[in-house]
Amino acid sequence: MLVVASLGAFLCFLNLSALNVALPSVARSLSASPSQASWILLSYMLVSTVCILSFGRLADLWGRRRLFLAGLGLFLIACAACAAATSFGAMLFFRICQAVGAAGVMANSSALVGDAFGRRKVGLALGVLAMVAALAQVVGPLAGGFVVSWWGWRVLFMLNVPVGLCVLAWSWQVLPKSAATAKAERFDLTGALLSLAGIGGVIYALSMVGTRGWASTPVWAFMLSGVCALLLFAKVQQRTASPLVDPALFRDSGRRTAYAGILLLSMSQAAPLLLVALYLQACAGLAPSEAGMRIAPVALGMLMAAPTAGSLMRRFSPAAICVAGMLLAAGALALLAAMLQPAIGAGQLAACLWMLGLGIGSFVTPNNASILQSVVPQRRGIANGVRSTLQNTGIMMGTALALSVAMAGLPYSSQLMILGNGGSGLSGVDVAAFTQGARNAFAMLACLCLAGAALIPNWKP
Repeated sequence: MLVVASLGAFLCFLNLSALNVALPSVARSLSASPSQASWILLSYMLVSTVCILSFGRLADLWGRRRLFLAGLGLFLIACAACAAATSFGAMLFFRICQAVGAAGVMANSSALVGDAFGRRKVGLALGVLAMVAALAQVVGPLAGGFVVSWWGWRVLFMLNVPVGLCVLAWSWQVLPKSAATAKAERFDLTGALLSLAGIGGVIYALSMVGTRGWASTPVWAFMLSGVCALLLFAKVQQRTASPLVDPALFRDSGRRTAYAGILLLSMSQAAPLLLVALYLQACAGLAPSEAGMRIAPVALGMLMAAPTAGSLMRRFSPAAICVAGMLLAAGALALLAAMLQPAIGAGQLAACLWMLGLGIGSFVTPNNASILQSVVPQRRGIANGVRSTLQNTGIMMGTALALSVAMAGLPYSSQLMILGNGGSGLSGVDVAAFTQGARNAFAMLACLCLAGAALIPNWKP
């Protein structure tokens, strides 16, 4: 069960991280504009985030086996279709199909592991699952660069198919047919539609901040419409007999704190990597491949910490391990805020990013375990769906906030230069402004981690 869930998650995360390197080749081949190329990446995160919540609930109602197999099957079909795409429109459609399939896999992976392992071993098992996700972040860009250089970007998608078919056949044999379900309840279609509108509106608004800025009318229009839909969704859930998200999930103070913690940590998880990569290219003159290698220590730290944190749960409380993880991440971000400069040493940067990875990995495993252990099996799918949705939303929120703070002192032309071609033409004044802005962004993210650490002592899972 653990191997099957891990391989399914690995394929989904690998596809996302590998395309970051292959995107320029894809865009040139399909004659896509820069904005269209960004949507090839953005659509995957947006659609998967929107779908995970509903798929988590469907897994509780129909069985995790069905959703996992259907999601993985759709993902593989979409991979083959992406490899054959000849236009931007076709590629975008098939990437959306990929995201829907990936949501079916990701909404079930942790819940399947939670069903399979007892309380004493579930922490270690979830640590292995988190380690596999971190491994995909390391292998993806390296494998993507190699495959694209030697065989072209279409092979990158096709390689998923034979591997995925083996995982699909193995899943068919291994996954239990009698997964715990809530058959007496109905699927809340109204709640699902409201959640899609609300989460989609907020995430889409956040995705536009990088290019349009916070003062943009479309950004606030989508943000307000999304928030209104979410408020209406919360009201509907209180009155529905079989809600999409059981309000009881948030009545437990420990689970509320765990959800708040994963949101805060996720805001500090991906944004530092993007900022460092942009900064190294814009201010230190590194090539994209070199910048990618410089941020690899984060994933290495996660690889080391995730399974270790799972083992430590046998001796220490999840809250204590999560506090340590938050403090490690806050310390790493504070060091980046103090030390960042164009001439920063590779060793210094690697140590900070490795420490950040240790903090993230130490937090994620016990936090996930505490959420899944504290709910009945009939709510495990939606409990994990809420966690995954908050995690993805936090990544988008943190990225939007960090970019806006880091680039606040730069003219619009310089911002476009940094986001577009690496900013090789930045003036000395712009380099100084970007350096100070990035330091401010890292300090802000460190404060978010400290806020999370302050919340956790009240956590009693």
